[in-house]
Amino acid sequence: MDVKLNFINRSSDTNNSSVVIFQKNVATSFDELAIAWKVIEKTGSGDSHAFHFPVFSFIGASDSWGNHTPLQPVQNGAVLQMELTNSGAQLLPVASVDNAVQMDFAVTANQQEVSIPDFAASAEQLQVANALPQGALNVSVYKDGTLLAAKTSVVPGEKAVFEFKPTIWVGVASEVEQGQVMNSAIISSINTELSLLGIASADIVMTGGGPGKDAPPLVFTLENIVPA
Repeated sequence: MDVKLNFINRSSDTNNSSVVIFQKNVATSFDELAIAWKVIEKTGSGDSHAFHFPVFSFIGASDSWGNHTPLQPVQNGAVLQMELTNSGAQLLPVASVDNAVQMDFAVTANQQEVSIPDFAASAEQLQVANALPQGALNVSVYKDGTLLAAKTSVVPGEKAVFEFKPTIWVGVASEVEQGQVMNSAIISSINTELSLLGIASADIVMTGGGPGKDAPPLVFTLENIVPA
């Protein structure tokens, strides 16, 4: 089920700060730049802003020729591949964690074989393989209609892998646009991670702040938690 969240500003902030919410792709072995999933702006003291964190994600891909696939609803454990069909390139489901098989994809086109490395469908991951004979892919993941994560330049024979913990990162930032990549300085300055595991709804409450250099830092906590 979706998690219903409600941001409430109970702070003394005087900077009209924007609140940014995002997830980190933990499938990579390096610190990947995250995307600002939600940016909440101009929320005055005492104001609130409701939104949803859906169980389902939507995934889509674009190719080197500027073609964009329709967005497809997926859950963790889904495996898809971009392949060349009689009607052109299509993003098609291959398997899910429900059948938990190991796969070795190969396609042949123009006497060229493109092999996709073995991998197992994981209950925590979304995977998209590029099984086209040529051309790189850009793969995008959306939640609640907003870009959550992306992988660019996925070449034939490679795959995009996404894995997210059931948590969100929350903080304040300036000059951040919803759906855009954040720089490393912004990401490293945000250190509040809130777990949504087992939660049906909750308030995200911002406190602290105020005028002057001695003002307490802004703090984010979950309150009024309703278990799933």
